[in-house]
Amino acid sequence: MALPPPDPQFVLRGTSAAVHTLHFSCGGQEPDVPVLFSGSENGFIHVWNLRTHRVDTALDGHGRKSVYCVETVGGKDRLLSQGRDQRICLWDLAEGRTSVMDSVFTENVGFCRCSLLKVAQGRWLMAMAAKALEEVQVLELPSKTSVCTLKPEVGAKLGMPMCLKLWQLNSASQPLLLAGYEDGSVVLWNLSMGKALSQLVCHQEPVMSLDFDSEKTKGISGSSEKVLSIWSLNEQQNLQVYKTHQLVNAGISDITIRPDKKILATGGWDHRIRIFGWKKLKPLAVLDYHTATVHCVSFSDHKNPGERLLAAGSKDHRISIWSIYTQT
Repeated sequence: MALPPPDPQFVLRGTSAAVHTLHFSCGGQEPDVPVLFSGSENGFIHVWNLRTHRVDTALDGHGRKSVYCVETVGGKDRLLSQGRDQRICLWDLAEGRTSVMDSVFTENVGFCRCSLLKVAQGRWLMAMAAKALEEVQVLELPSKTSVCTLKPEVGAKLGMPMCLKLWQLNSASQPLLLAGYEDGSVVLWNLSMGKALSQLVCHQEPVMSLDFDSEKTKGISGSSEKVLSIWSLNEQQNLQVYKTHQLVNAGISDITIRPDKKILATGGWDHRIRIFGWKKLKPLAVLDYHTATVHCVSFSDHKNPGERLLAAGSKDHRISIWSIYTQT
């Protein structure tokens, strides 16, 4: 008989709004206690102390408009956040500062989270949905120089970009972008050529979230339907369906593969977090704690497997923290 799923290790309360995004930062002086950043519908970014389970700092830079992406940029003192005020903010949190250093006005009205890729020391690429409905813009940070604008071919009818993932095989290879679109397609873009290399219709509905394992050149995406789509890239850089997995309930908000590429987690509209083995997509656990949609899931990247955590943020204003499958 299967073991019953565990309870959360602990629960963080105090956002007083739906939680839309989470990000762990495990670097810094105390590698055993990571920092967790959360972004909420009320426009606040909370910096959580996972030792005390309380908020250390609350950042307010998006005019009380929903924050739906937070990422650290080269250490836990440099934070990037994206909000419904059509701004992407860069924060300097060193020495207790809480100031926005710089910002980019996206002019995009969707919910598409930007994607970051470190390309050199102190240099990052950032992909984001552009002002024009179907376009994606790629900038270099911190200079904010435009690298390219990716426009679908005339008549492609992909709709809006819904989710983005910048990646490269290794530091010597070309950065590439995977983008999930409103029409259910996933497209692989070459940034230096500014053109699409491959397109695959993975879903009948908009692609809500995707993640990609560049070592196995295999990715996974979810939509509002009852299916997870797993796809791969062949030697010719063509996307092809690898397999699909039927879900019990429809609606996936977020998908993330753990940094060690052993397991993945999904956040569902059915209030549940699902854990799968990444190799064969074997269902491992259904974590049932939240009372509303789980908007986001995030793994910590602890070097010590036993300390790895999974965080999930929900419309019910709570963040659940789990310690599961830490020995795999």
